[in-house]
Amino acid sequence: MTLNELTRSAILQAAAEYDRLGRDAFLERYGFGPSRGYLLEIDGKEYDSKAIVGAVHGYLPGRDPLGRDEFSGGKDHAAKLLTDLGFEVVVRTAG
Repeated sequence: MTLNELTRSAILQAAAEYDRLGRDAFLERYGFGPSRGYLLEIDGKEYDSKAIVGAVHGYLPGRDPLGRDEFSGGKDHAAKLLTDLGFEVVVRTAG
């Protein structure tokens, strides 16, 4: 797995695809459910962080998108990767 190869530019590209398709179609296309805890925030819009990271992996040369069971979306994985790239990740709380 090559999550450390993901770039800020590729994340923005995935967010643009998410915007074009809409949330439900994006999640269905990549096989993810709605985020239960961490949301990527860009320009006031929220994105399902794990789905974005999984999709972006498919943007790498010779790689396929990652499925929801192939990596963690939690604070030590997808959310950390996004914050390390300078993005804001917000925590969704129940209730």
